[in-house]
Amino acid sequence: MGLLAAIAATAGPSTVHAQYAPSTADLTTLPDVLVEAEALSGSHSGRQIAAGSRVGMLGSKDAMETPFSTVGYTEQFIADIQAREITDVIAKADPTVFNSGISALSNEAYFLRGFASAPVDAMWGGLFGMAPFYRSSPEMYGSIEVLKGPSALLNGMPPNGSVGGAVNLIPKRAGEQPLNRVSATYLSDSQWGGHVDLGRRFGSTRQFGARVNAMHREGDTAMDHQKRRSRLGSIALDWRGERTRLFADAYASNDYTRGMVRGIYLAPGLALPRPPKPQRLFNAPWSFFDTDDRGVMLRGEWDIGEHVMAYAAAGHSKTTFETTTTARATLINPAGDYTANLVDLGLDMEKKSAQVGLNGRFATGPATHDWALNATYYSDDDDEAVRQNILPTNWVSNIYAPSWAGVAPTDFLANIPLLDRKTRHRSFGIADTVGLAQGRLQLTLGVRRQEVQSDSVSFGVPAHYDSSATTPSAALLYKWSERTSAYANYTEGLSQGSVAPSTAANAGEVFSPARSRQKEIGIKHHWGRWLHSLSLFEIKRPNSYTDPVSAVFSFGGEQRNRGAEWGFFGETPLPGLRLMGGAAYIEPKLTKTAGGINQGRQATGVPKKQAKLGVEWDTPFVAGLTLSTGASAASRQYFNQDNTLHASGRSVYELGARYATTLGGTPLTVRASVANLSNKAYWAVSQWGSLGLGAPRTVMVSASVDL
Repeated sequence: MGLLAAIAATAGPSTVHAQYAPSTADLTTLPDVLVEAEALSGSHSGRQIAAGSRVGMLGSKDAMETPFSTVGYTEQFIADIQAREITDVIAKADPTVFNSGISALSNEAYFLRGFASAPVDAMWGGLFGMAPFYRSSPEMYGSIEVLKGPSALLNGMPPNGSVGGAVNLIPKRAGEQPLNRVSATYLSDSQWGGHVDLGRRFGSTRQFGARVNAMHREGDTAMDHQKRRSRLGSIALDWRGERTRLFADAYASNDYTRGMVRGIYLAPGLALPRPPKPQRLFNAPWSFFDTDDRGVMLRGEWDIGEHVMAYAAAGHSKTTFETTTTARATLINPAGDYTANLVDLGLDMEKKSAQVGLNGRFATGPATHDWALNATYYSDDDDEAVRQNILPTNWVSNIYAPSWAGVAPTDFLANIPLLDRKTRHRSFGIADTVGLAQGRLQLTLGVRRQEVQSDSVSFGVPAHYDSSATTPSAALLYKWSERTSAYANYTEGLSQGSVAPSTAANAGEVFSPARSRQKEIGIKHHWGRWLHSLSLFEIKRPNSYTDPVSAVFSFGGEQRNRGAEWGFFGETPLPGLRLMGGAAYIEPKLTKTAGGINQGRQATGVPKKQAKLGVEWDTPFVAGLTLSTGASAASRQYFNQDNTLHASGRSVYELGARYATTLGGTPLTVRASVANLSNKAYWAVSQWGSLGLGAPRTVMVSASVDL
């Protein structure tokens, strides 16, 4: 049962905690595979980063055994940084994850290796489309994992075609010990909240488990005239038998903001003005967005004999979204005056996702083979409606002293149909990892066949899409020692191809899925209890354009991101001192542009250089007291494709502390932090290409009691 226990750990959605210390012999001798499984689910010193993470259809792998750049953030880390959304976690200290810093937009947004991504492409327990659509509060997740670079082989094609990386949200599971945790939270200016986390195991062998989370957060934020509300309820059930494991998860969440943040554009020829105070709200205080998400997921795992495990998972989710907001605000003079109008938008989306697979191992002479078969299915039905230019005339306001005089609030009304689309994705993948030299040399080869179908009607214009593509991948890993490994990989990603618009000479032409390609080399090294990683990569992603002369729409364009990233985390040689962070240089260059226009320019919205540092110190003079600080620096981000306008680089700092103690035998942890310590005002580029203000100074305080 040693092998099957290990495979169960790789394919299952649960995460437990131990220290990483497997030997080479342990990893290649079948009776000892159980030891590997326990180590994979562990965490590095400081309990911030998991020792391993899931690598799609390959299952879970220890960081030193993974021929890709991956990181898994633990439940402890999520709690200690008082995260309110996924971006807070993955962009905290990773220099290759860029967050604009703009808060309270209608959805989260981040860049992975210089390419835009969003929660719409995040996986929940390995399934696309099941997580909350626009924003995900992390109280129901036991870990959050990031795999950098395209991953069509490993995961299939993301619904929205993200190529910079994949985010996997792992549900919490009941531990061996009962859990009754109650938390209270405060965020400036007057946003209060509570969170209840309950866990139990039942049965003669504790085979049944249940984990329940409930959260409510509501009140005024640090932004002027803004109120936010977040609600979440989730339940995670599991049953573990001798050869079978079953999991069931469900959640309901609501994300509401009144006085939402919306970006601003510049009139032609206008220079970027100085930023106003970071708490200024350009949008009307009665503008809002309101998102409801529901999701349910089932998973089963079966041990077939001694060397093969089968698994199957299926999920269903639904999202409804309403908003009344600024359609487009345009700065019209250096004094800060801008014009704007309003738009209503509604969305109703239903998503289904499933996968089945087999994992196993066999040997051929001195070589071991860890093989995987995987088939995936994803579908969504998307209905959207819009009502533009609600106001009879644009209103005029000012970014330094916003005013909405004469602009009356509007109710959300029945809108004009914008989009009715049905999309289906199907794929089949196969991979084999060949181990040689007692596991020190590992070669992974695989291929996935992806099929995409879509039928849509946009503003009354129908379009049909039916195409497919095959994506190979290869990766090589060599372990110089137990503390050092080097790797190289070639991976491909897929994004749904477009249909030529009605204005093009080839209107209606359907294009195959756009193929992105990554080449990467890297090295990982343990220095004591401190893990360092260094990688060099190149990602090429096709861009579409319409030729200005022939009016032919095609995928002749390209964005090429070349970069170097250095990351580190763990405990330093100084007792109680932990560091996390790194530095990255990414050159996001436009290549093969239409007619050579903007050829070689830097892509908009992402900086070339970024550095981050997080420090934690367990003080020797007060038992249980940990002090922390952090800094994040990013270079300029261009606002337009000809690179004549840019948001300046910035450095932002934070400060924090936590205190763990007991009161009458009851464990208590108090946490406090201040983000944007200096209340720095800076411009940033949103995911829509508009300008927004970085979030103002925000105080966060929480207290958690284990009853």
